[in-house]
Amino acid sequence: MIQVILISLVILALFFIQRRIYESGWMDDMEVRIQFLTAEIPEGEEGKLQIQIENRKRLPLPMLMVKFQTDKHLAFEKNKGSVTTDQFYHNDVFQIGGGEKVTRLLYFYGQKRGYYRINNIDLTSADLFMTCQLHTSFQPSESLYVLPKPLESRDFQLMLQQLNGEMLTKRNLYEDPFELRGIREYQPFDNRKSINWKATAKTGRLMVNQRNYTAPKTVRIYLNLEDKSLLRSVEELEASIRIGAGLAKYLLGQGIKVAFYSNGRDLETGDPLMRSAGKGPNHFSAIMRGLARIDTEKEAIPFVSLFQKRILQEQENTYTCFISPFYEASFVDLLQGFAGQGRAYSWFYPLSPRFQPDELPLILRNSLKPVR
Repeated sequence: MIQVILISLVILALFFIQRRIYESGWMDDMEVRIQFLTAEIPEGEEGKLQIQIENRKRLPLPMLMVKFQTDKHLAFEKNKGSVTTDQFYHNDVFQIGGGEKVTRLLYFYGQKRGYYRINNIDLTSADLFMTCQLHTSFQPSESLYVLPKPLESRDFQLMLQQLNGEMLTKRNLYEDPFELRGIREYQPFDNRKSINWKATAKTGRLMVNQRNYTAPKTVRIYLNLEDKSLLRSVEELEASIRIGAGLAKYLLGQGIKVAFYSNGRDLETGDPLMRSAGKGPNHFSAIMRGLARIDTEKEAIPFVSLFQKRILQEQENTYTCFISPFYEASFVDLLQGFAGQGRAYSWFYPLSPRFQPDELPLILRNSLKPVR
């Protein structure tokens, strides 16, 4: 009888000892990482989320429940531990031995352009006898850009080629000082700085250099997302963003510098999108990430008050593209003033029942480019 009591006391002591050990040290030397395997994916493409648990201590975890949530527009493959309502909620259970490392991959599709985070990771475990619940939570810093899908329809591509031609026809506005086309005899209207003195010495007559003309080397893109109507059309806003992405992709692919501006608000800072002129893959990525972060649920900053000074400011060797599914009076007045200066520009808009070109002044209608 005494032996039974002693054995019982020993077992009871071991039970409380192991419980105390788990309560105080279950998270020691353990790392839980939940991360997107790439920082960005194109809209509509597949992405991967990795759950990695590394238990570097000897103490095993008979049960570790991992919970997290993220945006519902990341469409994860269906499994028993996942629920999608206003958010995507995932629940996974692991058994982790001492010194063990476990990795799982979750696959999803980026259904909608945006900037997404992993929200609030919850970890729940227990002791060896499952008699106590151990819990902790933390906020990870992981994020993912779902980049807007650039519009690439056949009609749009033909329109971009036409735009390229229009910019080339403006070449007589801009003489290229670095490209020599030939030499001819001096005329009274020529600039004396263009005299070729070597050719003059050879011929005994004043000769001047003829320079080639160049198309604009920089294109400014202004994306107007200001919608003052009672029923806001998110589809038109998203279509306009895709037009902007397609336009930037095409122009940068032609080696043209692109500046990109929008009055749409950043979903975290509330600031407008402002990208100065640049070119190359890194510049395109910066524009695309800026477009991904635009929150169309927030009211855009008034376009005219934000950009009027910048638009009307004289910029040499620059062509301007406007993208706007709306033609509010102040925006139309701004474009009329811009056109009145004799400045070269185009206005892109997504086809929609709300847009009535006949209501616009002829000077603006001539610049319209309906996009489907």
